[in-house]
Amino acid sequence: MPSLEDTFIANRERVQPNHANNHGSCHGGNVMKWMDETGAMSAMRLAGRTCVTAGIERMDFKRPVPVGDIASYAYRTGRTSVGVRIRVFAENPRTGKRELTTESYFTFVAVDEDGSPMEVPELRVESDRERRLRSDAKAEAGGDADAGGE
Repeated sequence: MPSLEDTFIANRERVQPNHANNHGSCHGGNVMKWMDETGAMSAMRLAGRTCVTAGIERMDFKRPVPVGDIASYAYRTGRTSVGVRIRVFAENPRTGKRELTTESYFTFVAVDEDGSPMEVPELRVESDRERRLRSDAKAEAGGDADAGGE
């Protein structure tokens, strides 16, 4: 049974001119794509199989993203689903200063080779850090961390 820490992924994407909108910041669609990819990797670490996006519970764009740093982790499981919290930070590469820009909660479903839903293992939450991360996700998601999914 995988732990929450096993699902934690930090990924970096550098915003290039072809990612920018007419305001000079990253297109929201690019941010969502990178979030989806990173979140899917967290879900797959837990499920041990291919996971597909089933839903986005909410997407909060708090500020523009000039340069991004994406972190994700699984915070809940259903019978075949994995809930993943995903946060994006803008980071100044010269100073290391980071600021939260975007946050969301994705639901992924584990599937077999034919695309049929498959059961996922329970998520272990044992360490103080894991308990804090899960608690933070539940609070931000409106306390529904154990709801949803099949």
